[in-house]
Amino acid sequence: MNSFDIRQKYLEFFKARGHNIIPSASLIPENDSTLLFVNSGMFPLVPYLLGAKHPAGNCVVDSQKSFRSEDIDEIGDNRHHTFFEMLGNWALGSGYWKSEQLNWWYEFLVEEIKIDPKKLFQTIYIGSEDGNIPRDTESAEIMLQIFDKYDINADEAPDFDADAGPSEDLKLGMSNYRIFAYEKKCWWQRGDAVGELGGPDSETFFDTGKIHDEKFGKYCHPNCDCGRFIEIGNSVFMQYQKAADGWKELTNKNVDFGGGLERLCTAIQAKSDAFQTDLFSDAIKKIEELSLKKYEDDNKAFRIIADHLKAATFIMGDEKGVAPSNTDQGYIVRRLIRRALRFARLLGITAEDWTKEVASIYINFYKEIYPELNLNKTFIIEQLSKEEKKFSATLEKGEKEFEKLSSNISGEQAFDLYQSYGFPIEMTIELAKEKNFTVDEPGFYEELKKHQDLSRTASAGKFKGGLADSSVETTRLHTASHLLLAALRRVLNDQVSQRGSNITAERLRFDFPNPDKLTPEQIIQVEDLVNGAIEQALPVHFEEMTLDKAREIGATGVFDSKYGDKVKVYFIGNPGEEFSKEICGGPHVENTSELHHFKITKEESSSSGIRRIKAILD
Repeated sequence: MNSFDIRQKYLEFFKARGHNIIPSASLIPENDSTLLFVNSGMFPLVPYLLGAKHPAGNCVVDSQKSFRSEDIDEIGDNRHHTFFEMLGNWALGSGYWKSEQLNWWYEFLVEEIKIDPKKLFQTIYIGSEDGNIPRDTESAEIMLQIFDKYDINADEAPDFDADAGPSEDLKLGMSNYRIFAYEKKCWWQRGDAVGELGGPDSETFFDTGKIHDEKFGKYCHPNCDCGRFIEIGNSVFMQYQKAADGWKELTNKNVDFGGGLERLCTAIQAKSDAFQTDLFSDAIKKIEELSLKKYEDDNKAFRIIADHLKAATFIMGDEKGVAPSNTDQGYIVRRLIRRALRFARLLGITAEDWTKEVASIYINFYKEIYPELNLNKTFIIEQLSKEEKKFSATLEKGEKEFEKLSSNISGEQAFDLYQSYGFPIEMTIELAKEKNFTVDEPGFYEELKKHQDLSRTASAGKFKGGLADSSVETTRLHTASHLLLAALRRVLNDQVSQRGSNITAERLRFDFPNPDKLTPEQIIQVEDLVNGAIEQALPVHFEEMTLDKAREIGATGVFDSKYGDKVKVYFIGNPGEEFSKEICGGPHVENTSELHHFKITKEESSSSGIRRIKAILD
C-alpha cells in the first residue's frame, strides 16, 4: 500500500465517522512571531482547542505539512525527519472521547491498512508523581479490550526479552507486556500559564524487530532510544486546565490525535526506515545515480540529503515560499541546503545543478496533493541553483584553508572549517587521516553546541542582534563595521559609538547616536574613508590586554565588566598609524584588501536620536 492510499484511506475513514476534511495549513505560521514553522498538526487548530468554534464543526481530520528545525541534527537515524506529514483527527470540545478514539485508531490500523496487531504496543500516563493527577486507567482498560479483540494476550511476554520491562533507573511503570506506563513521556501540556490545557496521552508503537542494543539500557521498551520501536500515533486527551492551585478537570474535553505518515508507511510497507518507502525511494535512487554508490554504503548521508532537500523544497514551494537567507525561516532553508551539499561531497557527487534533479522528483511526486509545489517550481529550482554556486565557491576556499593546517586539528579549527567553509566533521577527519593528523572531536562538538544554540534562537523566530553566523561573507562585513565606526568618528565626532548591530552574509546594519540625518556629502565622506582603508590593504590583528590598557591606548568599545579581566583589541592598520582600534571578540579578515568595495545602501532613523546605516560589500 503506497503513501497516497494510506493518506486517503485515513481521511476517508474518519470522514465516514462524522469528521469534515480540512486542508493543510501553510508551513509558515499565521500571526505568530514565536514560531518559524508549523511543527505539528495541532498548531493551526490551537484557537479551536481553546474554545473558538471551527467553521468545519467539532470533528475534523486532515494531513498537515509540518517542519521541525530542532530535529536537523537528529537526521541520519531510522526515524527522524525535519519535514513530515501529520495525519490528524480532532474532537474539539465535544464529539467523542477515549473509547471512540482508541478503538477507531486500532480499527484503522488493523482492519483498514492491515498492520499486524502483534507488532503494536501502547503507552499510557502513569499518573503525576505528586499524586494530584491519577493514572490513566481508563485508557489502559480500553486498550486491554482492544488487544483482546485482536487476539493479543497482553500478559504474554513479547519476543524481544522474556524479562522485558522497566529498569529502576527509568522510573517506568508497566501494566503488562503490551501496555507500558510513563509519566513525562505520556503527559502533554501547551504551556505553564494559568488557563493552559493539558492531559494524558497514549502513544502507539510499532515493533520493527531490530535487535536491542544494551548501550541504551538493559531492557528494551517502547520509548527505548535503540530504534527498535517507532511511534506511529499519539492520542492526546486534553482533559485538564491549569488553575492557580493546580490542574482542574475540564467539562468540554478535546481529543487531539497525530500520526506520522512517514512512519506509518515504514510499518505498512515493511521497510527498515521511511527512506526506503515510496515517499523517498525515487529521490534515493537519483542520489545513488549521482554518487555511484548504494544507499547501504552510507545510509546516514543518503538520509540527510534526501530529507533536507525535501524539506527545503516544501518550504520554498509553500504558499508563502521562503528563499534561502541568513535570517529567520531563510536561515533554516540555507542551512538545510548547505548541509545536504556537504554530505553530497562526502558521497562524491560532483555534478553541477544536481539538487534541482532531486527537488523535481519531490515536486512531481506531490503535485496532486500539494499543487503549490508545482506552481512554485521555477522559484525552487532558481534558488537551489544559486545556493549550489555560492556554496561550491565557499567549499573551495575551505579546502585551501585546510591545506594551511600543519599540525593536529583543534576543536575550534574543525568547527571553523564546518561553520565557515561547510566541512562536516567527517570530511575533516578523512582529510586529516591523509596527513596523519588527529582531530579533537570532543572540542568540535562543544563548539557545535554553541552553533545549535544559535539555531534554536532562529527557531524561536528571532536573532537578538550581532552576527548571524561566522561565515566568510559575514566575517568580511563584520570587519567592515570596524572601519565604518572609525570613519563615522572622523566625519562626525570622536564620541560616536556603536549602539547596536546586526550582520548577516548579505549586509551589515549599524546603529549609532546622532541627532541629525547624515547629508549626502557626509555619506560620501564615510564611504571614501572606508574604501581608502580597503585600498591601502591594511593588516588586521589583535592583542589581549586589560580594560585599563585598552582605554589608555584609545580603543573604542563598551568598558564594563562583561568582558572579564582581559579583552581582545583588534587593530586595523600599521603600528602607530592604525585606522581602527576596537574591543571585539568576533571573527575578522586578515587584511582589508579582502573587503573589495564598501557601499552604504541606506541611512535612516532607528529611534529617537539613533541613526541606522545599512551597507554591503561589492
